[in-house]
Amino acid sequence: MPKMTDKVSMIANMAPVLQPGVFVFCTVINRDVAFDALSEARGMFVEDEGFALILPRSEADRLGLSYDMRMRQITLMVFSALEGVGLTAAVAEALEREGIPSNVVAATLHDHIFVPSNRVDDAMRALRALQAEAQKQW
Repeated sequence: MPKMTDKVSMIANMAPVLQPGVFVFCTVINRDVAFDALSEARGMFVEDEGFALILPRSEADRLGLSYDMRMRQITLMVFSALEGVGLTAAVAEALEREGIPSNVVAATLHDHIFVPSNRVDDAMRALRALQAEAQKQW
């Protein structure tokens, strides 16, 4: 499937899908603990302070890692190109209008939005409304 770069096309075709499970963001300094967690991680980034991991909550609990917020993952099922402009900003803005914190992770094929567990229904409504509006323009 071809990757999309046009903002309206990306938003009109984003098809948000709620993934199962609860996820948390953790910082791990110990390399061995980080590597132990990698097989279950949804994402990892190396920061100056350590390894930033997105983990299933159960995995973070198993490893005794601390975290602040329980989050749910929404995957935008559009094949957005890395050179595409505007999808992330539009999604963040739609969620911001509803007062929903979000962490957007852009991967190779899809964008993944992490939102607080207690706001996931509101987030899905906001994203579907954004998609419907773009479909009218598309």
